[in-house]
Amino acid sequence: MTIRRMDNVLIVVDDLDAVIAFFVELGMELEGRMPVEGRWVERVIGIDDVRQDVATLRTPDGHGRIELAMFHTPKAVGAGPKDAPANTLGIRRVMFAVDDIEDVVARLRAHGAELVGELAQYEDNYRLCYVRGPEGIVVGLAEQLN
Repeated sequence: MTIRRMDNVLIVVDDLDAVIAFFVELGMELEGRMPVEGRWVERVIGIDDVRQDVATLRTPDGHGRIELAMFHTPKAVGAGPKDAPANTLGIRRVMFAVDDIEDVVARLRAHGAELVGELAQYEDNYRLCYVRGPEGIVVGLAEQLN
């Protein structure tokens, strides 16, 4: 076997508190938050003079994680339009399975989230939507039917 598991997905943000609150409202649990700096991280990511705050959140089942990084130095660099459409090259979204999609969307709206398109049903299997949250982060939501 080449890999053992997917460990986490990193999202670089400007407002760490707002993005943490968004993912906690979604149902993720804050595992930890800490400053990260030093030669070891500079060597890993290939950037000198790094100073950042990093937060790790996990899904309730303990298998999925999102790592959030807010760079103090050097400042984060923007990569195209903040509200990029779904056909933009690169990672576009992270998908989560949820129990009640309408409830989740309503709770995320309190954190500034907006539907990207609309809530749609795929056959008799799923209800799906994309939600754009703070800083343009897109999450997919899927409620399995039956």
